[in-house]
Amino acid sequence: MEDLQSLREKINRDGVEKAEAEAKSILADAKAKANSIIESARAEAAAEKASSEKAAADYAARAQETIRQAARDTVLKVEAALTTLLERLLVKDVEQTLADEATVTALVREAVKGIVGEAEVAAPAKLVPALKAQLAAQGSITVVTDETLGTGVSVKTDGGRVESAFTADVIAAELAKRLRPDLAKLLK
Repeated sequence: MEDLQSLREKINRDGVEKAEAEAKSILADAKAKANSIIESARAEAAAEKASSEKAAADYAARAQETIRQAARDTVLKVEAALTTLLERLLVKDVEQTLADEATVTALVREAVKGIVGEAEVAAPAKLVPALKAQLAAQGSITVVTDETLGTGVSVKTDGGRVESAFTADVIAAELAKRLRPDLAKLLK
């Protein structure tokens, strides 16, 4: 019986040892699978994080570019509005100046000063008498009425092939063209 008892104990011990070995093997496999799952999850999380960070950086770059473009467009619109306002003010001021008979006659006298040969000065009806009186000494210059000019005058030389216009629109446009670079500098 003792042999049987010792055989039972040996079978028990062998069974327990085998069960413990099997349990250790199962536990090791489980730990290995868990570590593999954890590493896979970490790699996936790192990839997702990198992808999210790239997407966020791309979005921020696009947003900055959009803001830069909006700022540039705003400056261009303000510049255009100011240029238009400046041109309107210039036209108004030049029209006021050209409404002054003495200023216009002085301008015409200066414009025809170096002309050799015949010339024609066109002006609104209200300026024609004053211009004829000022230019009477220069017999080769004819003064004619042209109501389409509004304010200002035009001078035609070389048989009408060369014409210089001194109207509010022409003078204001030239002044505005010369002032635009300075206006652009102020807006930057």
